[in-house]
Amino acid sequence: MTTATAPARVDVPRPDDVLRGVARSTRAELLRLGKWPALWLTIGVELLLNVLFVYVFNFVSYRSSGDSGISEGVPKLVLLERMLPAAIPNSGVAGMPMFAGALVLILGALAAGSGYGWGTVKTVALQGPGRLTSLAGSLVALLSAVVGLVVALFATDVAVSLLVATTESQSVVWPAASQLARSLGGGVLIMGTWLLAGVLIGTLARSPALSVGLGLVWVLAIENLLRGVAEIWAPLQNVTDLLPGTAAGSLAGALGAVPVSDPGGTPGVLTTLGGTSAVALLATYAVLFVAATAALVRRRDVT
Repeated sequence: MTTATAPARVDVPRPDDVLRGVARSTRAELLRLGKWPALWLTIGVELLLNVLFVYVFNFVSYRSSGDSGISEGVPKLVLLERMLPAAIPNSGVAGMPMFAGALVLILGALAAGSGYGWGTVKTVALQGPGRLTSLAGSLVALLSAVVGLVVALFATDVAVSLLVATTESQSVVWPAASQLARSLGGGVLIMGTWLLAGVLIGTLARSPALSVGLGLVWVLAIENLLRGVAEIWAPLQNVTDLLPGTAAGSLAGALGAVPVSDPGGTPGVLTTLGGTSAVALLATYAVLFVAATAALVRRRDVT
């Protein structure tokens, strides 16, 4: 007489256990990021570039001829208006589609790719709270850092624009709160999408150096090259209109940033898509980047 064997028990984690695991992973990742020089270097470079390109170069041009260098063809009065507090919602997002976005993409690629070289991904997979739980914690921590970076960029714009207004004896007119909130939200969406793209590339390449190189080539070269070819071969425009850089640049343009096609415009800022379409496309890319990263982390061997 044989004895029936009971089926193996499968423990399914409860939702509260998963949330606690994500919270612990988030705290651990925030602790790591806080002690990671690459994060603070990225923030410092972002703030410096923002001040240089939005204020210093324009102020020098305004005080000189007002018709040279990056400000060629822009009247001096317009240059001054772009540096005053009322223009913060426009100028705050101007550099995000390309230069600032490229830096946060590097940050995401380094954060994801370095874990394979350090061996931390293997440790988490074997002993940690689970691959997806750890990934969720990492993404929450990185996105929190991006929100802080966007707020710091706008706070810097407030301080510098107020200094310009005081120096030039201009009346201080603050932008509407709703307009500032839209720009902050749009900036978080743009920067967050580029960050998630970097995390996907870093997870795919398993190498910080390779993932950084691939990300920079895409943001700074391939997309611009494709858009240039689309100007002479119209069918390609159907593809370029759906690129993440096009969506990011169009959202910045919809929020008031000066497009690259205008005198003194910012590289990467476009008017290809409307604001609603750009938001929808960026949100779609963000979801796809997270889903693809989760699939790679869950299914691939980490050895």
